[in-house]
Amino acid sequence: MKVAKVVVDVAVSAIDSLFDYEIPKQLQQVVKPGVRVIIPFGPRKVMGFVIEVTDFSHFDKLKKIDSVMDYEPVLTRELLDLSKWLQQETLCFRVSALQAMLPAVFKAKYEKEVWLITEEDQLPFEWQMFTQGREVFPFEELESAGIKAKEISKFVEEQLIEIKYVVKGKNKVKTDTYVERMVEEVKLIEQLDELGKQAKKQRNVIEYLLDHDKPLRLKELMQHVDVTRAPIKSLEKKGLIKLVQKEIYRDPHQANHELTKPLPLTSEQQNVINPVIDQINQIKHEMFLLHGVTGSGKTEVYLQSIDRVLQDDKEAIVLVPEIALTPQMVTRFKSRFGDDVAVLHSGLSTGEKYDEWRKIHRKEVKVVVGARSAIFAPFENIGIIIIDEEHETTYKQEDYPKYHAREVAKYRGKYHQCPVILGSATPTLESYARAQKGVYQLLELTERVNEQALPDMKIIDMRKELEKGNRTMFSDALVEKINDRIKRKEQVVLMLNRRGYSTFVMCRECGETVQCQHCDISMTYHRTNHKLKCHYCNEEQAMPNQCPECESEAIRFFGTGTQKVEEALKEHFEQARIIRMDVDTTSRKGAHERLLKKFGNQEADILLGTQMIAKGLDFENVTLVGVIAADAILHLPDFRASEKSFQLLTQVSGRAGRHELPGEVIVQTYTPEHYTVKLAAQYDFEGFFKREMQVRKRFLYPPYYFLVLINISHENHVKAVEVSQKIANLLSEQLGETVQLMGPSPSPMLRIKDRFRYQLMIKYKSRTDVDKPLENVLNTFQKEINREDLQLTVDFEPYYFM
Repeated sequence: MKVAKVVVDVAVSAIDSLFDYEIPKQLQQVVKPGVRVIIPFGPRKVMGFVIEVTDFSHFDKLKKIDSVMDYEPVLTRELLDLSKWLQQETLCFRVSALQAMLPAVFKAKYEKEVWLITEEDQLPFEWQMFTQGREVFPFEELESAGIKAKEISKFVEEQLIEIKYVVKGKNKVKTDTYVERMVEEVKLIEQLDELGKQAKKQRNVIEYLLDHDKPLRLKELMQHVDVTRAPIKSLEKKGLIKLVQKEIYRDPHQANHELTKPLPLTSEQQNVINPVIDQINQIKHEMFLLHGVTGSGKTEVYLQSIDRVLQDDKEAIVLVPEIALTPQMVTRFKSRFGDDVAVLHSGLSTGEKYDEWRKIHRKEVKVVVGARSAIFAPFENIGIIIIDEEHETTYKQEDYPKYHAREVAKYRGKYHQCPVILGSATPTLESYARAQKGVYQLLELTERVNEQALPDMKIIDMRKELEKGNRTMFSDALVEKINDRIKRKEQVVLMLNRRGYSTFVMCRECGETVQCQHCDISMTYHRTNHKLKCHYCNEEQAMPNQCPECESEAIRFFGTGTQKVEEALKEHFEQARIIRMDVDTTSRKGAHERLLKKFGNQEADILLGTQMIAKGLDFENVTLVGVIAADAILHLPDFRASEKSFQLLTQVSGRAGRHELPGEVIVQTYTPEHYTVKLAAQYDFEGFFKREMQVRKRFLYPPYYFLVLINISHENHVKAVEVSQKIANLLSEQLGETVQLMGPSPSPMLRIKDRFRYQLMIKYKSRTDVDKPLENVLNTFQKEINREDLQLTVDFEPYYFM
């Protein structure tokens, strides 16, 4: 007997283990590790992942696998092992780890169907009206017709009907119609002679086919020859051609990219690439931290390292933060490696993602460029892994499994014995500390490739602007510089870290702000539809004319959002053409690309945006960058607030003066004396690192200690407090003296989507000190998680504390 060990698609701890199923004879050739199968599980059928196939089971009686969803494994042996490691590393369910490795299109969809077991006339008359001769129909139709559950279960018991669960995959392959010759060339020429003068269109089609050997797309043939389907159908009836459906890829990056040649490297770049090439030659795993100032040519180092890997017929994974996955970045890789590149990011449709993934799976490409989840690309012979802008928080997944792409890259790098490069102008303090200690090998690029100086950064104290009577959001210096650039036909990038029109709405009489009814957060005003919106639960409400508390009409907008800045820009600079880029203007597919293309073609003078414009943009005509409110992140309740601010200021200033024209940066702030702002203005990463490390050491934060955050949420406030306290008691009994337990305390935003949220934080030196106690907590509260709508999450290396 052949037995499959299967992980079932049900995320419950009691089920989080392998189940044995018998493989029926007719499926024994197909069922292999990494294939998805449909299996009976309790009363229903569910999807499962086959982990291994054996000849033996400890159980006498096994259920049989129903059918297969894949005819070749969708996950490699390495990825199956990696899912086990992820499960242990992030304390998630094994099935969650397996699903994280596949595009969303592979998520099974479960549908209920009603099957008639009896003759239709055995059913009551209203059911016959309902079934209308069908033996199978969707269960929803019963529900929408208002038929009671009691009646349905009675019919099931009497064996008149059966309710079946059907598993449906969403992966749809796109096809197109092609025209193929069915006969030799000679026969086609004979046919030309036989056709009368009337059949002019058929003659044209045959002549076109004689000029082309390969099958032709029907649409293209009809266009070129200017015919309808009729003459093609006539030739098909005569057996001269046939119409066939062929699978085609949805290509999101159809532009023809002119191939580029490797650029000559500077001596600094050469020094940086040599140790990487050494490790590739020796087939060794090494972690490299490439610390290079903005514009120092990190991408060229990546491209040439990949080129070396491709010579050995190996593969490369390049991770880029979602925001920096600009068309520019894609073009650089496509131009160097042509059709060898697949691209994966959230801007693609489900079908496009599926097609890109299939190219990787079928070994049709050698390089994958993508955001976080591209780290799971099903390659089997990886030669290098690169994580660009390694400091980006988007490399950490916020849902289960809460993995960090860097840790997965390390795992895969060791498995394939290949180098992993982490690149950044402002690496995380943890990575830089590891490089200082020799855990990572440090590579440094200190100069820009074109030998241009880094742009001059000027700090403007907005308190002094207020004293001068300037109540606008632009300092006099920024206004003067923008006017100067518009005159000189140069371009400006302005960054503000908030979207919307203004940050909050407040009553000037009683000081009340308009809060979301479901979350403890003030709502944001959006001018376009004159509404207030909560950026946490998407709740919307009309802008009030008077204060909901004291009914005063002195209700006003405060703070600054991108929409408001855009309006103010139009008033100040009437001639300026402005492009605004934030979540609201880039939510439609392809909007991101269109806006950047427009700016690149110099169809606008000012690009105004949120964080998304700080990374990876390279426009030669940009000579001025303005940061409108540098304090936006600086004062958040997050120990990484200073680090994030320093990174953002450095990154955004790197958008200026990247080519021939020198660049300049204006930073507007209300706290110019803060060391983060001062050191960012001097591009002094070393100085910032030393200063910030003192703070981290004093308060026992990473990299001196590791953190784990436990979040508890429930709709009942009392229940949330009660569970938090129980968890704290349980942990304090089990954690050793070297570990610090903090909390429970309310989350900085106590309520989101009508759920009350509490958190505990553990600071520890060794993972072995916390693993067992945390597993005990999860096991103890599992019943309440399943039954009582309690949400409990454990997050290692958290990036988000709100």
